[in-house]
Amino acid sequence: MSAAQEWDSWKTPPPKDVKPAPKAGEKAPVNENLTLPSDKPTLIVFLRHCGCPFAEKTFKQLTNISAIYKGDLNCVAVSHSSQEATERWVIQVGGNWDVTMVVDHERELYAQWGLGISNTWHVLSPASLYKVFQLGKSEHIWNRPTESGSRWQVSGAFTVDRDSSVRWAQVAASADDMPKFEEAILSVGLDPKRLRVGDGELKKLRAGADGIRREGLSG
Repeated sequence: MSAAQEWDSWKTPPPKDVKPAPKAGEKAPVNENLTLPSDKPTLIVFLRHCGCPFAEKTFKQLTNISAIYKGDLNCVAVSHSSQEATERWVIQVGGNWDVTMVVDHERELYAQWGLGISNTWHVLSPASLYKVFQLGKSEHIWNRPTESGSRWQVSGAFTVDRDSSVRWAQVAASADDMPKFEEAILSVGLDPKRLRVGDGELKKLRAGADGIRREGLSG
């Protein structure tokens, strides 16, 4: 990772034709690079750049969910960092378990799902900066080097049911606004209480989840 790469993450990325974010009850956007199964609901998480502590916290939560609800829920994470940077980051943060990782380096999927570019307050508000420190102090999740991606890209999360209808949507209001996963789980008819498993039980569940599944977008 070079200083130039770190600096590039602060540059405003090229504009995209950002569509309105789909709301609950609407059909999910269709894209051949994001396949949604018809046998179970899907939880889709659009991440901030690889290296962001909020992206890391969100992704770790998603991997836990993929183990807890294995067989009942399809979990997808979308990264706008490069394929190589994303793969290195996934290994650094502990693996993707039963989460399918989709690389959308050109941010086409982000734009299609209503996730555009943020402003200075979104990224650098005192509240967000304080929560970076808080997350590092309480959970030892700190900023990692940013090889690829934009700090200005808005993140978000959605659930989609078996017939491709959106059931729940959350577009991040700030960099530290992470998905409310209990709401997401409840929206597709699953029991959110299962999220509260102990560490020992979670390790057993994760022991049955392995392998890396990736989809790259040429965009």
